Amino acid sequence: MVRIRLRRQGAKKQPTYRVVVADSRSPRDGRFIENIGFYNPRTDPPTINIESERALHWLKEGAQPSDAVLRMLKKTGIWQQFKGIEAPPEAETEAAEVSEAEAAAPEVPEAVETEEGENSSGEA
Repeated sequence: MVRIRLRRQGAKKQPTYRVVVADSRSPRDGRFIENIGFYNPRTDPPTINIESERALHWLKEGAQPSDAVLRMLKKTGIWQQFKGIEAPPEAETEAAEVSEAEAAAPEVPEAVETEEGENSSGEA
């Protein structure tokens, strides 16, 4: 069986991972069929980069993702594309909230100081 899984890279205590397509009998860091992306958990937020075309190709061919890769596919929206569902709701709502917040935020004029040295809002 073909699996989509993580392959560990990097120095000791500094892991980065490659998302690879490999035979399920191959060792974790052993032989693989194709490298389709990478994952860096040490950044904030963690960096996930997966080639969606290649991932979809392998999923359609019957490759089974590991649990960790399945979470990444769901987070990036590739799993929803594969299942025929629209984009993940988190991504849509975050983008909508940002655009609404930018549009709804009125420009606030700077406080005008009066002769006594106080601003016009009455604050000291």
